[in-house]
Amino acid sequence: MGVNLREIIPAEAVRQISLDELKWKVVAIDAYNALYQFLAAIRQPDGTPLMDRQGRVTSHLSGLFYRTVNLAEHGVKPVYVFDGKPPEMKYIEIERRRKVKSEAVRKYEEAVRRGDTEAARRYAQMASKLTDDMVREAKRLLDAMGIPYVEAPAEGEAQAAYLARRGDAWAAASQDYDSLLFGAPRLVRNLAVTGRRKLPRKDVYVEVSPELIELDKLLKVLGITREQLIALAILVGTDYNPDGVRGVGPKTALRMVKSYRDPLKLIESLPRHEFPVDPRRIYEYFLEPPVTEDYRIEWREPDEKAVYQILVEEHDFSPDRVRSALERLRRAYREYFRGRQYGLDAWLRRR
Repeated sequence: MGVNLREIIPAEAVRQISLDELKWKVVAIDAYNALYQFLAAIRQPDGTPLMDRQGRVTSHLSGLFYRTVNLAEHGVKPVYVFDGKPPEMKYIEIERRRKVKSEAVRKYEEAVRRGDTEAARRYAQMASKLTDDMVREAKRLLDAMGIPYVEAPAEGEAQAAYLARRGDAWAAASQDYDSLLFGAPRLVRNLAVTGRRKLPRKDVYVEVSPELIELDKLLKVLGITREQLIALAILVGTDYNPDGVRGVGPKTALRMVKSYRDPLKLIESLPRHEFPVDPRRIYEYFLEPPVTEDYRIEWREPDEKAVYQILVEEHDFSPDRVRSALERLRRAYREYFRGRQYGLDAWLRRR
């Protein structure tokens, strides 16, 4: 879900950018967020995902491979950040998502029975599930492509924000806004879904471009601090308190944090019975989430045989398309990535 800040983010705090503007820049991508987007978007007309001959879903691999090649070709330097163990206070939201997906499966099957293709596609997207096996496949493919990834101890967005705060990444990338709450200086949205996209429930297509939100600029335009932004998010609802405070929307929440000034006093004044956990715990988690400093970010030349083995021989991808994409990835590596490292080891060598 993530926190919904869209309603209060002013237009002047968001800038549409091109992939070329991200050339040479390291972008820490929320891997689970991107993989779910690939699962939702890359589907057959009836909503079923791409599958190999054995019936295994491959939409996530298709999106990860071709989208990453496209980013690399533009000189964008991706590092994927995978979630670790979710914090205990997130389990309510996880259970809510499970129930939503279960209901979506039921509605998908009903839509198929009555021949409603549009509804079937919509509910199939809602029912998308990312399994442990799919995550392992994604990491294996990234290894073969020579693209680095970091495994977070907990929330991937918190780790991506840490990479950006530390200077090992220029920005975090996700559709959700939580990276800003975790202190990412820059958030890039729409990175995994750039291109022509169909609007939900409409036979209308739009061109989707990446957009950049800079935390300092956003806070300045809103006239608040990052701590107040976290308090605002808690009022509206986060993954740790999905329902927020009853009757409080983003605009009301903004007025409240401005009137209180001290975000902790505001949080302490909130009705405790409306929260599944102490709201102060949520506030402190956004300020000091678990992250790891033990990572190394290094781009390697793609192992073309390994990529071909995974995609073509194991999952029935088109040999010609894979070879063509690999050639593009090899050229991108030689032009943009060779010999560049970030992270603890590289930092120690630079001192």
